[in-house]
Amino acid sequence: MEQEIIFISVAARTLGMHPQTLRKYERLGLVQPSRTVGSMRVYSPDEIARLRLIKRLVEDLGVNLAGVQQLLSIADVVDRIRPLMSDQALDRPDRRRQLGREVNRITRLLGM
Repeated sequence: MEQEIIFISVAARTLGMHPQTLRKYERLGLVQPSRTVGSMRVYSPDEIARLRLIKRLVEDLGVNLAGVQQLLSIADVVDRIRPLMSDQALDRPDRRRQLGREVNRITRLLGM
């Protein structure tokens, strides 16, 4: 199944953001759009959702970009933890160890 791709101009217009802002977010590592053969940035629906989250954090909640980076790092770890939380996964020692590593990663990100 082919995944929908959205060019930077369409993404910027859809999100109500300037294309330079999207480029800045890419430079900071907040998003990682794919590139076409001609090196044009293209965004997946997942990247658009991530950009919406970034916009909400910055504009609505007043989080600075360093804070956004931290929050997104924590969110990425939480996404990796979710599948490890099922009873079936917890029955496996390797999954419990992986869960422990991810919890430790969150703890480090939070400076705890």
